[in-house]
Amino acid sequence: MKKYIGLLVVAMFVVGQSQAQIWKNIKKAADDVLDDDKTSELTEQEVARGLKEALTIGIEKGVDRVSKVDGYFKDPEIKIPMPDEAKQVEDKLRMLGQDKMVDDAIESMNHAAEDAASEAKDIFVTAIKDLTLRDVMNILNGEENAATVYLENHTRTQLVEKFKPIIKKSLDKVGATKHWNSVFTYYNKLPFVKDVNPDLDDYVTNKAIDGLFVQIAKEEKQIRKDPAARVTDLLKKVFG
Repeated sequence: MKKYIGLLVVAMFVVGQSQAQIWKNIKKAADDVLDDDKTSELTEQEVARGLKEALTIGIEKGVDRVSKVDGYFKDPEIKIPMPDEAKQVEDKLRMLGQDKMVDDAIESMNHAAEDAASEAKDIFVTAIKDLTLRDVMNILNGEENAATVYLENHTRTQLVEKFKPIIKKSLDKVGATKHWNSVFTYYNKLPFVKDVNPDLDDYVTNKAIDGLFVQIAKEEKQIRKDPAARVTDLLKKVFG
């Protein structure tokens, strides 16, 4: 395919030929190259299909990893803490001996993210279908997290919109809303403090999605660098 692209570039600079003649020559030369190298050269369709397959595998593994019990809570890299704007709340309550109240709130937020994460797989997989050939080539030749960055840049807003109702339901399911309300109700009744009550749904939604992208990036890196992670013949051909 690289030879094919090179021929296109050279042909663009041919002087003195008509447009029709240029494209006729390109097609003939390209056909000759593809005939000679058809057993070793990748077609554009194979590249696109291979990359989408790799992303799908990475997403499935990443989602499965974080959606298990303690997938967020016991992973320091993606564990959801209290929000920055509530740091003073956490510090104050711990000073007052309310560690369990704070710990329950933090643990329940993480379990809500784990509970909701399993529902995200289809959302990510659907986003892969919109990759153009140019996107595919940029990703294939990009950094080790190029696909993850692309997905985040192009799907984050949509993911937040679709994921937030799932998170809200999960927060209620695991009792996170109750623990959250307990923390901030207790804090806001203290004398001489300014009321604080961040948006729980919005905060956990964004943190949960952050964690998903962290895991997907790990899987992408694995597939690019580790031959053993290329579990299909097509992946071995594209990334080999």
